[in-house]
Amino acid sequence: MLRARKLVQLFVKSNLCTSSAVASEAMATLSKRGQVAVVTLTNPPLNVLSYPTRASIVQSIKEAEQDTSVKSIVLCGSGRAFCAGADITEFTNPELVFKEPHLIDVTKAVEACSKPVVAVMHGTSLGGGVELALGCHYRLIHKAGKIGLPEVHIGLVPGATGTQKVPRVMSIPNAIDMITSGRHISAKEAHKMGIIDKVLEDDYMEQGVAFAESIAGDPVGPRRVSQMPVKVDETTPMVFKMAYEKVAAKARGMYSPLFCVKAIEAATKASSFEEGLKMERHISEFLGLGEQSGALQYAFFSERAVSKWHVPDGSASYKTAKGQEVKSAAVIGAGTMGVGITMSMVMAGIPTYLTEQNQQYLDKGLKMVQGILAHGVKQGRMSESKAQQIFSLVRPTLTYNDLKDVDVVVEAVFENMALKKEILKTLDGVCKPSAILASNTSTLDIDEMASATTRPDKVMGMHFFSPAHIMKLLENVRGKDTSPETMATAMDLGKRLKKISVLVGNCPAFVGNRMLGPYSREAIFLLEEGALPNEVDQVLEDFGLAMGLCRMGDLAGLDVGYKSRKEYGYIQREGQDDFIRKGERYSPLSDWMVENGRLGQKAGKGFYNYGKPGGRKPAVDPEVTQMIMEVSEKAGITRRHIPAQEILERCLYGLINEGFKCLEEQIASSDEDIDMVWLYGYGWPRHTGGPMYYAKNIVGLPKVLERIMFYHFEHPNSPYWKPSQLLIDRVSEEHPHASKL
Repeated sequence: MLRARKLVQLFVKSNLCTSSAVASEAMATLSKRGQVAVVTLTNPPLNVLSYPTRASIVQSIKEAEQDTSVKSIVLCGSGRAFCAGADITEFTNPELVFKEPHLIDVTKAVEACSKPVVAVMHGTSLGGGVELALGCHYRLIHKAGKIGLPEVHIGLVPGATGTQKVPRVMSIPNAIDMITSGRHISAKEAHKMGIIDKVLEDDYMEQGVAFAESIAGDPVGPRRVSQMPVKVDETTPMVFKMAYEKVAAKARGMYSPLFCVKAIEAATKASSFEEGLKMERHISEFLGLGEQSGALQYAFFSERAVSKWHVPDGSASYKTAKGQEVKSAAVIGAGTMGVGITMSMVMAGIPTYLTEQNQQYLDKGLKMVQGILAHGVKQGRMSESKAQQIFSLVRPTLTYNDLKDVDVVVEAVFENMALKKEILKTLDGVCKPSAILASNTSTLDIDEMASATTRPDKVMGMHFFSPAHIMKLLENVRGKDTSPETMATAMDLGKRLKKISVLVGNCPAFVGNRMLGPYSREAIFLLEEGALPNEVDQVLEDFGLAMGLCRMGDLAGLDVGYKSRKEYGYIQREGQDDFIRKGERYSPLSDWMVENGRLGQKAGKGFYNYGKPGGRKPAVDPEVTQMIMEVSEKAGITRRHIPAQEILERCLYGLINEGFKCLEEQIASSDEDIDMVWLYGYGWPRHTGGPMYYAKNIVGLPKVLERIMFYHFEHPNSPYWKPSQLLIDRVSEEHPHASKL
């Protein structure tokens, strides 16, 4: 209950909606249209299933059933959706959490009705809303509507008959896909799968009532989903065997998808619907008490909380700041990042100039845009006409003069301060005074860039992650002079681009890449000391990261980090000490690899061998192993076996310590900001909440601090192992009886 209370506090803080859990008024209305009773959910904005709503549904169905003039019933929602599921704000109210009717009771009451009940759905119907519809005898949906069972994303299963009813209205493979993916399904696909009986046009209510009239008096027994058989045959055991293997590989240590499969399997093995329902309930209770559910719910609410941005100084001006409308934009540089950012803009409907220094580079960029759009058409994500409409928003140009009226410019050239300052200075003289000048830099000083302009209040970082049109994170970087209005504009723009936008302060590498520094350094040091790339990566991937450090470096291109290190003066002339840089331990291994043509996947070889340029399947490369051995020997290091736990701690705990320093220095405003950066920018496993949540709630801060202190004594010349004072203070405050360290 304590965990639930903290989650709901975060929920309320994020202003997602106002709780209706304690409302006394009815949240469903009953009206009549001829012989059809219409029960309308009236709990705005999304008709969540609070106690008053649940009670109102049961009462309304009862009244309609008792009315002899009513021959059939329509259940629908007011506002922009049929029903978005449970009201999570009830979790902290014991009087309401256990107050009947529960959702499962509501679905049973609807299904038991002797008169046909037709769900007329519109908007996005999710979770308990879909389970409510499955209690109805017929399900109709507006053509633009979508449905989904996203419980898996918060560490749960659809626990109000969902896992037992879905495989009764569609094939088992489709049921497994729908429930384990949690994805939103279009009206057309839902109808094809079988969960929807009819797709409606724009006059969906009129059509829904007409349908209800047409089936008035029809027997409801055959339409009760709980009484329908599950379609099993001799291939069913193999279907589940393959499902477990596929889901386990994709889940990367997350439990709920596997338990979803188990609950669906129970529907095929149970002797009755009620017996299968008992298994669903047991699984729901088990997952609800687990640490993964808590972490996933925290991530769910944090994603929404970060959009309510603030800065650590708490100045009132930031609370009232309003961003300017972005009607047009420009991107400088038609490379991979520039094209990705341009795609993000035009897919959001923003006309965008794509600027390059010569026609050859510009044509290459435009060809990349066309390739992305063509791939989208091929994958069925958009029509040919939609692709053409999006491409028409791209405005290719070779001159900055065309940018004089745009609202936002994002420079996306390579990491070179002198070049970026030159570009911003030129833009400052061309663009209108209100235009925001943003840099896509991943490491460089925003304030120094701003100094090249006469409008430092209009300059900030907008750090997109590659590929920019796919990756959801946008790290917006405020400089010391960036105005609240500029910050608000960048945050609003990120939301419009459908990004998870996090506002951070200005320092070398900001938040994400700053924390990546200790992580990547320790991974390379582990290679020097005895590990191999596949061993380090395996530990990190077993933890749940999308890919290990070495594979990630190969994917991004090892030359990217090389250029950055060169910019900061870490790449030195031959003959100088390769293992000390600026007074700190340094490994030249990655530098040597780049200098030997091992750039990663694009070159066909990096930490791994990919067979050919652009190859994707990594293989252990004896040449890399030999190179690592030579580095160890030159550094005077005797190689040893390094256990998995040490690999995990050294890669993750230095990263976490740096996160606390970001908070301590007010570069990041909250734990949630940091966790969202790592969940959406670096593939941190969602079921652990993020690095800050993981440290506090899964490992425990005293244990984390103890191990950081240990590595600090082991490696006193590595500044990122010096414990953050904020971490020490939190351990003292939250664990006053912890051992003194």
